[in-house]
Amino acid sequence: MIASVRGQVAARRPDGVVVESGGVGYGVAVSAETLRHVPAAGEETLLHTHLVVRDDAMQLYGFASEEERGLFLLLVGVQGVGPKVALAILSGGPPRELLRAIAGGDAARFQAVPGIGKRTAERIIVELREKVEGADAPGPGGEAALKTAADDAGEPRSLARQGLVGLGFTVGEADELLDRARGETPEDLIAGALRAAR
Repeated sequence: MIASVRGQVAARRPDGVVVESGGVGYGVAVSAETLRHVPAAGEETLLHTHLVVRDDAMQLYGFASEEERGLFLLLVGVQGVGPKVALAILSGGPPRELLRAIAGGDAARFQAVPGIGKRTAERIIVELREKVEGADAPGPGGEAALKTAADDAGEPRSLARQGLVGLGFTVGEADELLDRARGETPEDLIAGALRAAR
């Protein structure tokens, strides 16, 4: 897993940046919120990252803060919210504001995001409200609450579920297969789930 990329900004685009590190240019998809924090080309930056692997592509997603990455992981765990939609949501404001919207049940805020209908907006609220409770509070307590929620979203089973959904399974099917799989890492769990699917 590529957890972060530090290097020189080679290019800035509306949908992402290229960060050159160790002679390699990493194409990183970012939200508009993160892009505001990325310096001009030629300057150094650090992005917290999450790698999404699908059978037809690998995409690296970058975030200005661990808080934003944590919220991204929570969002992609919601049925009907893929990485691109999650980035569109994150483009709508700072993570703290989005957490307040979830905690306050503000589904209209998410319906305003392209690609999100009423049902998906309501699902985001229902599935994440408990997880982010207290995370929208200012100060260390709020950060700790979000970190705990993000850790849950980044745990092996959750990552394996995301991988299976990326392979075309529904969330329900992925959970059913993972119940029959054994392993300590997301890769082992996915392999076990695919064996159980045969």
